[in-house]
Amino acid sequence: MSLVRFTHRPTFPSLLDDFFAPDWFSSRPALRSSVPAVNVQEGETAYQLEFSVPGYAKEAFDIEIDNGNLIVTYDNEQTGTTGQNDFSRKEFYHHAFKRSFLIPDSVDVTKTKANFTNGILSIQLPKKEEALPQPTKRIEIE
Repeated sequence: MSLVRFTHRPTFPSLLDDFFAPDWFSSRPALRSSVPAVNVQEGETAYQLEFSVPGYAKEAFDIEIDNGNLIVTYDNEQTGTTGQNDFSRKEFYHHAFKRSFLIPDSVDVTKTKANFTNGILSIQLPKKEEALPQPTKRIEIE
């Protein structure tokens, strides 16, 4: 009885298969157009957006609110290369991106906060006082 499935490789070992793989010589256009995943959560008092951006530089993010839109931009300008950056293969890509979210009128944009911890960019959009849930008020009949 065998627990491991063996795949027979015809002539060349897998190292050569990886070496001649199509992505070796490509410019990786699929990675260039990708954007990070975002979780959007609505709580009782605020909306929370979390971007999964491990390895991204905190300083390269720009967050702004313009005409009811939350715009998150990442621009990582590559500076000059040195002899130490001669790679045989490079798979770490952090290309620029721009995401835009329509925010509801119930958000108090003056109290918006952002935090970057452990590769997660969190943006908190607090709701206005009038949008918060009000406790049930009992009205006496006179």
